[in-house]
Amino acid sequence: MKKFIKILKNQKGLTLIELLAVIVILAIVAAIAVPSIGNIINNSKDKAILADASTILSAGKLAVTDGSCTESSTTKGDYICNVAQLQPYIEGITLDSTVASPDKVEKNSGIWSVTYSKLAGIKNTTKFTVVATGNVVTGYLPPAKVITENALNKAMNQ
Repeated sequence: MKKFIKILKNQKGLTLIELLAVIVILAIVAAIAVPSIGNIINNSKDKAILADASTILSAGKLAVTDGSCTESSTTKGDYICNVAQLQPYIEGITLDSTVASPDKVEKNSGIWSVTYSKLAGIKNTTKFTVVATGNVVTGYLPPAKVITENALNKAMNQ
């Protein structure tokens, strides 16, 4: 019996200060991790929008190759593909034809561009280069709905 009482008295546990120290360390780790996770989520949403725009661009090129898009009457080699012409080439993405500038793919002066309404929802716009030639933006100007192929490829690779 004396041995049992001695064993009970020798039991060690955490003091209140040790417990508080562990809680403070966990709070610091959580304060660092939560914003990082938020950035990862926003970046993945941005990448999904860019991937959709890339798919739309590929569909536009395929539609031009198939002869489904409209060639410019003034400049040979310039094309415009509207929602009705693109939708058969795209699976899983619903294009919007009701907005002020409807979704479309264009090739003007050899530069491919995508007008996609969801591009305006991109949060991290620092990934894009904006290049202006005269009044034409050949990059991406947030919250624009238009992005060129070069700016799209650059953003996808970051």
